[in-house]
Amino acid sequence: MNHKVEKTDAEWRVQLTPEQYQVCRRKSTEPAFTSRFYDHEAQGIYRCVCCGETLFRSEDKYDSGSGWPSFQRPAGENAIGTETGRSLGLSRVEVHCDRCGSHLGHVFEDGPEPTGQRYCIDSLALEFEAGHSPRN
Repeated sequence: MNHKVEKTDAEWRVQLTPEQYQVCRRKSTEPAFTSRFYDHEAQGIYRCVCCGETLFRSEDKYDSGSGWPSFQRPAGENAIGTETGRSLGLSRVEVHCDRCGSHLGHVFEDGPEPTGQRYCIDSLALEFEAGHSPRN
């Protein structure tokens, strides 16, 4: 069981790049089609850049055409949390790392089967660890 990670705003600013800080702690987003993991095809796991929690697996990644890395499901039941938020005049479901609260992106109900979900995630919120990691 992972313990919750809590840091001060000053600690996050030291740990993260200015761009990572804006996305992860201030709920900003990267421009579409500019992120490093958008067309990334290597096998492995995607971890939270803030706390290292395993969030997504490469076998659940797909090209949604949205301009951001998209996943069908999180790596585990307790990997992420959600909350409904309003941004850009829209009501959307925001996703965050359940361990540290880092903003990751949004989830939509227009993904492929079998889940029907599209987790649209900012690359700045992720780190990648190469190697195959099968679902438990």
